[in-house]
Amino acid sequence: MAENAEELEKSGANCILICANTMHLCIDAVRKKVKTPVIHIAEATAKSILKNQLKRVALLGTKYTMEKDFFIDILASFGIEAIIPELEERDVIHNIIYDELSTGNINPASKEKYLKIIEKLIQNGVEGIVLGCTEIPLLIQQEDVAVPVFDTTKIHATAAFKFSTK
Repeated sequence: MAENAEELEKSGANCILICANTMHLCIDAVRKKVKTPVIHIAEATAKSILKNQLKRVALLGTKYTMEKDFFIDILASFGIEAIIPELEERDVIHNIIYDELSTGNINPASKEKYLKIIEKLIQNGVEGIVLGCTEIPLLIQQEDVAVPVFDTTKIHATAAFKFSTK
């Protein structure tokens, strides 16, 4: 590993991370302006899902992440179907992120709401749950869910580490 920024630059191991799922809405614009590789959170997540040999996952996140195509299309390009909760459930997920989790408020009742939504998604055939918001892992962990959970924050950071140390 490089000892300082100058050595890191010479090593060619530089990369950029956009450290929020929703802000990947603008990744194409960033990639057009920089020569440094930008690691896409959805691409890294898709690779992790495929390692688990899954094809159908639920995507939880802000309404923007769940409803816009930037994350879902990347998963689809890897042959992964992304299912999102119903509108009312998306509102619940989004509001808990903005009104509670982003302010550090971890509410057991909100965790139960998430788990109820997740259980319904599992009953409808999803094989894994994508925690597509940096705050959701404050509330939901693998041990809470019967199917694999994909923490996009952890997956993204790990992808950057592996990229920078190769």
